[in-house]
Amino acid sequence: MGETIRHILVVEDDADIAELVRLNLADEGYAVDWAADGEAGLARIKAGPSPGAAYDALILDIMLPDIDGLEVCRQARTMPQYTPIIIISAKSAETHRVLGLELGADDYVTKPFSVLELIARVKALFRRVDALGKAARQDAGVVELGGLAIDPVAREVRVDDQPLDLTAREFDLLFFFARQPGRVFSRLDLLNQVWGYSHEGYEHTVNTHINRLRNKIERDPAHPVLIRTVWGVGYKFTPNGTEEATA
Repeated sequence: MGETIRHILVVEDDADIAELVRLNLADEGYAVDWAADGEAGLARIKAGPSPGAAYDALILDIMLPDIDGLEVCRQARTMPQYTPIIIISAKSAETHRVLGLELGADDYVTKPFSVLELIARVKALFRRVDALGKAARQDAGVVELGGLAIDPVAREVRVDDQPLDLTAREFDLLFFFARQPGRVFSRLDLLNQVWGYSHEGYEHTVNTHINRLRNKIERDPAHPVLIRTVWGVGYKFTPNGTEEATA
């Protein structure tokens, strides 16, 4: 049997851009649907490409009629299924890029963009998703470290037997750390391995997610003992808690 076809939803109000993206993605073997505004995009995400199925990725413009792309991204991240998201936008300001990433987007491409670059980013996104899925299947059982119980299949985390409400990115970040305790990772390492890209200037997105994760898993987030800062280098996960904590 051949490989399963991946389904991608493009939410873009410019019909010419949407058709250009659709044609090039179709040439790569992807099945592509199109929604011309935010409301239609949300409806498509909820319905999926077919009954009981979810889209494999979402390519989302920010400047949309009615509901803008950032709100679509925010609402998509509240849905049960996790859909990888690449935002495309004419808004190149760093604040817009960071806001999109903070709301849960996986990558951000600025208009005008190269279609070849967009396709390369889609492929890189799928490689990251596949790698995380493979790691989850390999680890299969619940990982128990430092009072945490991490279920990579159900994507659930408990601390001292109490369930935690983590975003998809927070879970990916914690699971990545838990699989390699004691190893130090720079912010660029984490962007590349967890977010799937390593563009300079996005490091503060890592800082924000680390702080949010600490607030959820540390007994005293001001003095973390699980996720520690290694000054001038990055972060490491120390589940035994025996080393001197660093904030």
